[in-house]
Amino acid sequence: MHKILIVEDEKHQRDLYTMELQDEGYEVDQASNGKEAVEMVKANKYDLVVMDIRMPEMDGIEALGKILSRDKKIPIVIYTAYSNYKSNFMTWTADAYITKSLNSDELKEKIREILSSKAS
Repeated sequence: MHKILIVEDEKHQRDLYTMELQDEGYEVDQASNGKEAVEMVKANKYDLVVMDIRMPEMDGIEALGKILSRDKKIPIVIYTAYSNYKSNFMTWTADAYITKSLNSDELKEKIREILSSKAS
């Protein structure tokens, strides 16, 4: 079973993504900001991280840099409501950049794609 970390400051969003990914068969942990995510990645082994950008304490871009400096192989999907961050060169280090929508099918498909390519 693949283990995924959801990093999202809005609790209801975090819970929704967790429920949907658990329904897909993943083990899911949650972090409410980038600082918490960095600590959790230090303490646990994740197959993939889904990261928002705008969060308190440490934003997703800074957390992305810290996580990848620790483990360059961990896939990270940026999942944000703000498409304008796509031009920030730091987001280019992520494996995918998805703009949030009411339907999480694109996110789930991208996670399946990344994890299956990582396994092969």
